[in-house]
Amino acid sequence: MNYTLHQLQVFVKVVQTKSITKAANELFLTQPGVSIQLKNFQDQFEIPLTEVVGRQLYVTEFGNEIAAIATEILQQVQAIDYKTAAFKGIFSGRLRIAVVSTGKYVMPYFLSGFLKQHPQIELTMDVTNKAGVIKSIEENRVDFGLVSILPEKLNVEEEKLLENKLYLVGARSHILPMEKYKKQIFSQLPMIYREQGSATRSIMEGFFDRSKIIVNKKIELTSNEAVKQAVIAGLGYSIMPLIGIRNEIKNGELQILPIEGFPIVSQWRLIWLRNKKLSPVAAAYLTHVRQSKNEVVAASFSWTLAL
Repeated sequence: MNYTLHQLQVFVKVVQTKSITKAANELFLTQPGVSIQLKNFQDQFEIPLTEVVGRQLYVTEFGNEIAAIATEILQQVQAIDYKTAAFKGIFSGRLRIAVVSTGKYVMPYFLSGFLKQHPQIELTMDVTNKAGVIKSIEENRVDFGLVSILPEKLNVEEEKLLENKLYLVGARSHILPMEKYKKQIFSQLPMIYREQGSATRSIMEGFFDRSKIIVNKKIELTSNEAVKQAVIAGLGYSIMPLIGIRNEIKNGELQILPIEGFPIVSQWRLIWLRNKKLSPVAAAYLTHVRQSKNEVVAASFSWTLAL
C-alpha cells in the first residue's frame, strides 16, 4: 500500500461529513479533487470503504475502522509538528472549538489571553446551537465545546466557567407592576422560542414542564439575535440569557420582568470527550483556562452579579 497523508485527510473528512461535496468545502478542495483522492485511497483496499446508494454516501463497517486508525495517524503527525515547533521555541497549531450561539458573548473573553500569549496558534470557532456542538464533539471534530447544559448521552469532562442567568424579558413598552409576577403569567404571554436543539429552548421547556404551565408559543426563531429583535419590536416575550442582552437592558430597549423563581441559573462550561487525548495546544489551553478563569470572570463578567 502507498497511501498519502493527504488521502488520509480526505478520507477522514468524507467519513465525518458523509458527503464528498461537504468534505470538499471544508477542505477547500474541488469536488472532483476529493473524488479522485477518495478513489485512489479506496483502490488500495480489496474491501469497500464506502458505498453509494441512490445519491447517498454510506461508510462501511470496515471503512469506519480504517477511518478511526487514520484519525489516530493524523493526530500523531500533528503531534510531531507540535513537538518540532516546540523545540524551535514556537508554540503553534490549531485550536478547534464549537460554541452555542449565545456562547459567542462568553467564549472570546476566555480565548483572548491565550491567543495573545501564543500568536502562532490558529483558532477555528464554530458558532451553532447545542445540538450542533454535541455533534461536533461526538464526531471528534473539535477539541472543546461551550454549552450551558451537559449532554445526556455523551460521556464528557467539563470545566465550569461562570453562571448563566436567564430572565423573562419584554419590550420597553411593557408596564411593570409593583410586585413580582406569579409563574401563571406565562399562560397569558405570547412567548418567543428558540429552535429545537437550542439550549435556551431546553431550559425554557424544562422550566415550563416543572411548573406545569401551558404556554402560548407565538414565534419560533433560529438565533438569539432574532429573538432579541422580535422582543424589542413588541412581538412577544422570551426567556433569554442575561449575557446576550446587556446593552439592550442598559439602553432601555429591553426590560427584565420580575417573576417568582427567576433568574433560572445554569452554568457555562467547557466540555470535551472523556478519555480524549488532547493535542498539545488543547492541553495548554485547558491549563490556561483553569489558571485564568477567575480573573476573566472578575474583569469581564462582574456586572452579571448586580442583576
